[in-house]
Amino acid sequence: MLFALPALCGPQLLDHSAASLLRLLLLAPLLEEWIVRAGLQEWLMRRRLHAALVLGVPALAFSLLHVASGWQAVTAVLLPGLAFGLVYRRWRDWRLCALVHALCNGFALSFCSFSTY
Repeated sequence: MLFALPALCGPQLLDHSAASLLRLLLLAPLLEEWIVRAGLQEWLMRRRLHAALVLGVPALAFSLLHVASGWQAVTAVLLPGLAFGLVYRRWRDWRLCALVHALCNGFALSFCSFSTY
């Protein structure tokens, strides 16, 4: 699996311009978690649907938000999307999800910065 990780380091994770860092570490986590967790997941939770739907549908939507980065990225963010959903389900605070999301993006940036091809 580790040998496949550098393939996930697309242009977005290799661009270290101020605009890209702002987008990856602040804007994307805030907007995506506000829409997916505070919006979609909260809506599903209020309808008292089965936990698989409450966690799975938002995780899939979150993954599909990354389709512009390629299908490898869509697949790679599915599990983190489920984890963010569990965080939201437990604490009901999309801002905490955004923080965890930003930390994951920071880790991905660091990994891609120090990976050798």
